[in-house]
Amino acid sequence: MQQTIQQKQHIKQRVALTSILASGGLTIAKGAVGIATGSLAVLSEAAHSLLDLAATVMTYFAVRVSGRPADEEHHYGHGKVESVTALAETALLFLLSGIVIWEAAHRLLGSAPHAVEATVWAFGVIAVSIAVDYFRARLLYRVAAETSSEALEADALHFGSDMWSSIAVLIGLGAVWLGYPWADSAAAVVVAVFICVAGWRLGRRTIDTLTDTAPTGVAEKVRAIATRISGVVAIDRVRVRPAGDVLFVDLDIAVSRTIPLDRVVRIKEQVEAAVRKDFTRSDTTVNIVPRALDSETILERVMVIARNRALAVHHVTVHAIGGQLSVSLDLEVDGNLSLARAHAIADGLEAALRDELGPKVEVETHIEPLQTRGLAGRDAPTERAAQITEALVAIASEAGAVRDVHDVRVRETSDGEIVNFHCYVDPGLTVTDVHDKVDDVERALKLRFPSLKRVIGHAEPR
Repeated sequence: MQQTIQQKQHIKQRVALTSILASGGLTIAKGAVGIATGSLAVLSEAAHSLLDLAATVMTYFAVRVSGRPADEEHHYGHGKVESVTALAETALLFLLSGIVIWEAAHRLLGSAPHAVEATVWAFGVIAVSIAVDYFRARLLYRVAAETSSEALEADALHFGSDMWSSIAVLIGLGAVWLGYPWADSAAAVVVAVFICVAGWRLGRRTIDTLTDTAPTGVAEKVRAIATRISGVVAIDRVRVRPAGDVLFVDLDIAVSRTIPLDRVVRIKEQVEAAVRKDFTRSDTTVNIVPRALDSETILERVMVIARNRALAVHHVTVHAIGGQLSVSLDLEVDGNLSLARAHAIADGLEAALRDELGPKVEVETHIEPLQTRGLAGRDAPTERAAQITEALVAIASEAGAVRDVHDVRVRETSDGEIVNFHCYVDPGLTVTDVHDKVDDVERALKLRFPSLKRVIGHAEPR
């Protein structure tokens, strides 16, 4: 990607440099012939080419600056330098057309006609100019389209208008040669009109860029792209603006507030990648807006509220009693908190649930100590582990449903011993049945060994 950008920048600079050489050569040739023949049309073409030379020099430096990366002062890069340069070139075009029209009117309305000599050199230099302008304009338009360069497009407009105005000058010289001396001034007016048209087209597009006018149809296309991404439920806002060859895109998209954060990040990355696929030189910023959907269940809404308050809840039970909604849950808090502080946390959660579900909802909270996390420990002695393993196997045999206890691990911590074990159960049983049967084994083991802090059994189907 970076290599491609550098290659485009090199191409833009090379084309701009060759345009300087072409404009310089045409300016000298037209100026010499215009002075020798006294032709206002040729002289206006020379002045046009002189301005083109100044414009192409500006373009060369503009494309060099516009390729610089973003810095502390220009957070969005330097792409608009090309737009500023194009606007300056527009002003030069209008200035030139005004001068040419004024001089042409002076000659056409003057009492004494201005002597104009239509020589072979005049015809020759204009014919060469037409050929050079044609091929330069084609090359500049192609490179400008490939690199989205407004400065090069401005140069293409210059050379294109030069070609048509040179054709007008050629016609005017032919009329002078046939005996119509006023045709030279008339051709100069035509040249000025072409210059004005080119300046208007360039100025309008440049001003659109400088005022952050969104390119036609781009916002709608970006909206359609983002809508197709799974997980996006709505597009709240789309803003696009060009800066040089880079398209900056700002998107506000809504996603369900129930989905986990890592999924939100993936949705954001997918939207950015999809936009970049259609708009290669785009810089996309995606803002995520969480939204409550009508399809959310009561359980999902309870879990979202608890998560937003950074609280651990489990065993959430939702049921309706005589038309009244009732919610009960287990809330885990730091076991070292005082009851008053823990109760205040529970009150806050219950108030938030009533705000979400309605003031008449019945909320019951069971407070319990947060399970031990991050405790340093070590494996229990082999004899102790064997004793607990033997007891587990015996308890499971008595229970009947739990079989083949294995992978038993016993760890000692400052809070007490923690036991983890795996076992097999009938794969046809429901999760509720399996949970109850494994719980029975865990409770029986804790009765035999009161020093155990926690027993965790992992059931596998077999």
